[in-house]
Amino acid sequence: MSVIDLSLPLSDVLKEGTKQAHEEVEVSPAATAMLRGDLPREEYIRFLMMLWHIYDTFERGLERHQTHPVLAPTYNPTLLARAPPLSADIAYLLGVTEAQWKSHPIHTKLMADKPPALATHISEIQAISDSQDPSPLLAHAYVRYLGDLSGGQTIQRALSKAYDLTPGGAGLTFYAFKELHSSKPANIGEMKRIKEWFRAKMNEGAGDNMDVKQAVMLEASRVFELTGTIFSAVRLESKVVYDADKDASAPRTFSIASVSAVVLAICVGHFALTVGGFTGERGYDKLIAMEEWLLGKN
Repeated sequence: MSVIDLSLPLSDVLKEGTKQAHEEVEVSPAATAMLRGDLPREEYIRFLMMLWHIYDTFERGLERHQTHPVLAPTYNPTLLARAPPLSADIAYLLGVTEAQWKSHPIHTKLMADKPPALATHISEIQAISDSQDPSPLLAHAYVRYLGDLSGGQTIQRALSKAYDLTPGGAGLTFYAFKELHSSKPANIGEMKRIKEWFRAKMNEGAGDNMDVKQAVMLEASRVFELTGTIFSAVRLESKVVYDADKDASAPRTFSIASVSAVVLAICVGHFALTVGGFTGERGYDKLIAMEEWLLGKN
């Protein structure tokens, strides 16, 4: 890692300090398969369950330390918390109540044989929350929330088509945010303002404390790494797809390796887009161009 000027505001430190972690993630063009709905609905639900456990763990940590001087400025669960909408989406997709989904066979099997990647992710968040210095929890909020406000919006549109859902509606509320100062649904412009607010408050919390900036920067890179491993916990199978241009006796399939790259793209898409230059003045146009490329419109 190159030397980072820790005298810069924390938001700039994170942008520069996480570049390497971003560059180490390879996003495959095979993401087209996932964006067209080739991951079975049941496995997508299982993936959401893993995300719920991650969000629930670090959001409980943020709640526990909400008065900590580094964490307090950005603590706004009404605006940012994602565990509640994730729970609602899982319940909707399963056709059960929120009180019932944790006893659903998909979840009980997941927890009975918890994937190592998920167990490691959760345990490391808990260790930070239990430590004398919980400030690195800010790195999890930074990577997750800013990603959800950026690349997550493109993913939402793709998933709505794949699983016949309404963007921002039932089954996709995880990707829906309210405006910064009202209960109205946030549009792209408002999401940009929320990100600007978060960066400003994050800078306020860290202040000029270089030790805090370094700790949060290092943890943010670790979050990239941890999130990138979650794809390995998704159970993948080749899915037969009808191809009218080929003989019916030789259907086309997507290999496990190809779909693995797709799931990795979805897992890291949130924060990869956030630090990959999609959040500036022309960020939304770039985001749409990326979506069109992935969907084969260019």
